[in-house]
Amino acid sequence: MNRGRFQGASTFSAYLETVEENRELWHALARRAAVDEETRRRARAIPGRWKVIALTEDWCGDAINTLPVFERLAEVAGNIELRVLVRDENPDLMDAHLTNGTSRSIPVLIIYDETFRERGWWGPRPAPIQEWVMTEGMKLDPADRYREVRRYYVRDKGRTAMDEFLRILKRAATSDE
Repeated sequence: MNRGRFQGASTFSAYLETVEENRELWHALARRAAVDEETRRRARAIPGRWKVIALTEDWCGDAINTLPVFERLAEVAGNIELRVLVRDENPDLMDAHLTNGTSRSIPVLIIYDETFRERGWWGPRPAPIQEWVMTEGMKLDPADRYREVRRYYVRDKGRTAMDEFLRILKRAATSDE
């Protein structure tokens, strides 16, 4: 099932052509996404070939700010292939990867090895901003909270998300599970 679902999923570039909400922002961030040399080296040093499914929706601000960076990471690493599925069209996959066991938060990146066995997942946002959102951020009205989240992403440029993702990937590569 994982192999077929992965093979039927959109490439990131094909997904970009389908986005309707925030289309200009998706495309602008995809053009600007960058991976520094150290992150590129770390990614290339992880053994194996990895298949990653990103669950998302085009309206999701966290996805807009992270998926372009993950796509660029996959491009430069050479050992990661990213595909995209729409969350609401894949409820079984989403429900197996709930944030805190309850929330259908996105994006979620599901990591599969070469045999399409699931080896880990990341999401929905980098740990520092997730912690802030769930504590201090909840005290703000949504507009102010989202403004702070956007500021975080502008400052961070995807570095924390890529670091967390690569730690999960490295653990999967070195685990005998």
